[in-house]
Amino acid sequence: MVAPLIAPECDIVGEAADGESGVALALRTRPHVILLDIIMRGADGLSAAHELRHKIPSARILVMSKYDSRDYVLETVKGAGAAGYFLTTEESPGNILPAIRTIHNGGQYLSPTPLRIVVEEMNHPTFVRGGDGLTKREREVLRLIAEGSTTKEIAAHLRISPKTAQVHRDNLKQKLSLHTTAALVRYAMRHGVVRED
Repeated sequence: MVAPLIAPECDIVGEAADGESGVALALRTRPHVILLDIIMRGADGLSAAHELRHKIPSARILVMSKYDSRDYVLETVKGAGAAGYFLTTEESPGNILPAIRTIHNGGQYLSPTPLRIVVEEMNHPTFVRGGDGLTKREREVLRLIAEGSTTKEIAAHLRISPKTAQVHRDNLKQKLSLHTTAALVRYAMRHGVVRED
């Protein structure tokens, strides 16, 4: 949940090995900045980030990862609302403290590759037609829902946890102001969100 950092201005309030215990720890300690790894035992970092964004909106989330996947970056920054994406494969460990300071002071911190991905997305957004603000991953989930996949089947197909798949479903309903799976299916059919073979 948090990295073992030593700096005069940083008080480490706790560490957790998985997403569920990390969320519970954050709810008890109410930290200003939360460091999350995308890949953790149990609930993954993305589902934890989604949950923390809603339960502790004042906390700033910095995701640390070795993965530079476009889907991971966009879901972290746009979907989960994280304030930063620290790519460990292209940053030195010494850069983590400046990243934390930036996040804590209200800014955003993106390593070079995540920054490029976000800028490309801003210039060439991969939104669903109609400008309703869905990410590419949310579009994939919507397509699978329209094809009749269950949450577990969506998770298996996209290689994510069932909890993360459920978070995507909930986000779709919230973004599109729809309340049932049937309504999501009707929306997908009307907007042509189908498999693009």
